[in-house]
Amino acid sequence: MSIFRNPYYTGHVSDHFDGTRFFMAGHAADKGALDLLKWRFGAAPAKWPDRAPAPAQDRPPARVEGAALRVSYVGHASVLIQTHGVNLLVDPVWSQRASPLSFAGPRRVNDPGILREDLPPLDGVLVSHNHYDHLDTAMLGWLARERPARVLTPLGNDTIMRAADPAILAQAHDWGARVEVGPGVAVHFEPALHWSARGLFDRRMALWCAFVIETPAGKIYHIADTGFGDGGLFHAMREKHGGFRLAILPIGAYEPRWFMKDQHINPAEAVQIMEISGAARAMAHHWGTFQLTDEDIHAPPRALSAALEQGGHEAERFRVLRPGEVFDV
Repeated sequence: MSIFRNPYYTGHVSDHFDGTRFFMAGHAADKGALDLLKWRFGAAPAKWPDRAPAPAQDRPPARVEGAALRVSYVGHASVLIQTHGVNLLVDPVWSQRASPLSFAGPRRVNDPGILREDLPPLDGVLVSHNHYDHLDTAMLGWLARERPARVLTPLGNDTIMRAADPAILAQAHDWGARVEVGPGVAVHFEPALHWSARGLFDRRMALWCAFVIETPAGKIYHIADTGFGDGGLFHAMREKHGGFRLAILPIGAYEPRWFMKDQHINPAEAVQIMEISGAARAMAHHWGTFQLTDEDIHAPPRALSAALEQGGHEAERFRVLRPGEVFDV
């Protein structure tokens, strides 16, 4: 039994919760202190520019009706999805650092592609897990006051949000949940090969997830962070959901591979997930804003292009956007 108490969640033991920590059966993403030291004192990371300005600022419409699907790339893992009159904001991070500290930690090299004041009314905010590059309590607090909407998040993360700001309208759900957010539009909580922590002693005490957004015109598969494993998870998602109109997949934060492979896919694996899951189109995220790992800022799109060519895919099937750019699917 763990000597640590879970400060975020108390619930029944399940096939992915042991009473203290969450887990994915057969998958271990944890790395120890020696692994971390080996990484940090190994090969030097690529040097990123201090600034890599976004090419555009998007001003989204209030709504996108019918089967049209508009996805605006805010930066890193933050995207705005608009379809069937429903607006969903995923993993909104507008802060300057992906860190618990205002003066240290990964600093963004480009501004968010949407000014927060230009965000439309929201029908839901989806937060995949509690890492600082995905859960920004300051931005969630601003949204609670200025664009109030339910925040849908996996188990335990609601406690973190409400402790930071009681105004945040957080609702927590387990893997397998389905939550309606609009007429014909629902959000499914699905597994991912990842982990969670906000500090040194809370590893895997809040759940993480991928999202499947169900719409009348097809489903959208949004993976925030995941390892690839044996690929079985993505076969299971295709079997359950019948393929996807769009997959929004991470392509960055993957080097060194020996350290990152259990928690972050690389671009070649992103192409495999697109293929395995039956996604007609894909869009890249999780690159080019915060330097979290060792690869060069330009490496992910270059590696993605090579993987697409090797797989015989047209570049347009898997779009790479910069902050402020829009994918009209």
